[in-house]
Amino acid sequence: MENASVEKNNQARKWKLLGFLTVIAACLIGYGTYWFFYGRYWVSTDNAYVMADSARISSRVPGTVHRMLVENDQMVTKDQVLVELDPRDYQAAVDRERAAVKRIQAKIEALTVSIRITDTQTAAKVQAATNIFQQAIDKKQEGNYRLKQLERRRIEARADLDKARRDFRRYDKLFRVRAISEERLDSARTVMIKAEARLNAIDAELEAVKASLAAIEQEVQRAAASLRVAESDRYRLEVLRHELKGLKAQLEEARASLKRAELNLSYCRIAAPISGYIAEKHIQLGDRIQPGQALMAVVPLQDVYVEANFKETQLENIRLGQPVTIKADIYSGYEYPGRVVGIRAGTGAAFSLLPPENATGNWIKVVQRIPVKIRLDSPPPANYPLRVGASLDVTVDTRNRSGAVLVFPMPKP
Repeated sequence: MENASVEKNNQARKWKLLGFLTVIAACLIGYGTYWFFYGRYWVSTDNAYVMADSARISSRVPGTVHRMLVENDQMVTKDQVLVELDPRDYQAAVDRERAAVKRIQAKIEALTVSIRITDTQTAAKVQAATNIFQQAIDKKQEGNYRLKQLERRRIEARADLDKARRDFRRYDKLFRVRAISEERLDSARTVMIKAEARLNAIDAELEAVKASLAAIEQEVQRAAASLRVAESDRYRLEVLRHELKGLKAQLEEARASLKRAELNLSYCRIAAPISGYIAEKHIQLGDRIQPGQALMAVVPLQDVYVEANFKETQLENIRLGQPVTIKADIYSGYEYPGRVVGIRAGTGAAFSLLPPENATGNWIKVVQRIPVKIRLDSPPPANYPLRVGASLDVTVDTRNRSGAVLVFPMPKP
């Protein structure tokens, strides 16, 4: 009986062991089947967080907070005014610059009128001086022409006088020997006297013409001096025109200063650059702020994305465009569908504030993590909003590996 009981117990233990091994084998086969047909294509990590391209709000000018128009967690739209600074100092600057512009414009208008009047007056003076100078030149040319004519006539008269004198001397000799009559001698004397008188008249006229030419030369010099004075007035007109250009340049500078003052005044109204929710508001009414000081942030919760930090050993089969299943720790049982849109160009450690120095000699190999950017297929529903920084579980379906691992070609800005 004891042998039968022992045999029965051994048989029972064998069946239990066989059953246990059968269960283990079934589990292994089941897991292997799951891994081969499904599990090996899924890559998961819980080192993933909600990210958003938040806008840090700061002021471009110093000032005192005059009005606070938003509070933390408030929804705002693009270009909605968030904060107003006290605008009185900047309004005064705008008024001052606007007055400077008007003052320079008045100077330009006055100088323009002065240039127009000076132009008309100097043009008339130059024209009159030119006419007088030309008239004097014409008189001089006429006097020179007359002088040349008289000089030619004098040469002729001198020749006639010489001939008349020779004839008179010859006739005088002939008269003394009674070869000619006294009447013939008187006629020769008369011709000689007329020739002398004509020559003397021409000489007198020459002296008069020369005296007249001297007076005309002085007149020409006076006319030339008057013309130079008139032309110098025209040069003064050019100086005025250059002054006008300088005033116009000052006007442009004043307008630029006015534009800058108007911009500074507009900066007193600080608006939201994007739509989103207000977070990290650090100011209150009456606070004095400086340019670049962080005032608050606008978080676009409707356009959040996921940054999942996969181990470098998990990235072999991850491609752009692969579907992703996202679970948030804050919501149990809800999943967000998404797509891989980017794989970072370096590890997180490489871009940290103090990157590792692996060549120092005390190197220890650590599996690095590389951020993978994931976009949701649609904005999160209102009942399940995602908060920036929230922890996530991310699973990538890598069955379709036709996508690229780099964004190429690079998108145009």
